Amino acid sequence: MPKMSAPQELAAIAPKLVEVSNEVLFDDVWQRPGLSPRDRSLVTVSALVALYRGEQLGYHLALALDNGLSPEELSEAVTHLAFYSGWPTAMSAITQLKKITEDRAGS
Repeated sequence: MPKMSAPQELAAIAPKLVEVSNEVLFDDVWQRPGLSPRDRSLVTVSALVALYRGEQLGYHLALALDNGLSPEELSEAVTHLAFYSGWPTAMSAITQLKKITEDRAGS
């Protein structure tokens, strides 16, 4: 799994938030053995889609791809969520996934 961390540019304004994010969330919670990184990514992406948290979603969609989820699996999860979290949440998520996969294909 790639090394995860909170955006370091935020440390200038919220150093404790970045520190706690790194130490508790990324170095502890994400490393627990109960779920694979792939499964944690699917859960996280699903929660962010359902809660309409678009600002964090792009990072976690890219991480989900790095953690072994395919664009097709993420698309299927978002399609499923459309009926539980709402059409706008799903359409926004698919738009981000499309851009991320296109950017990666162009790299």
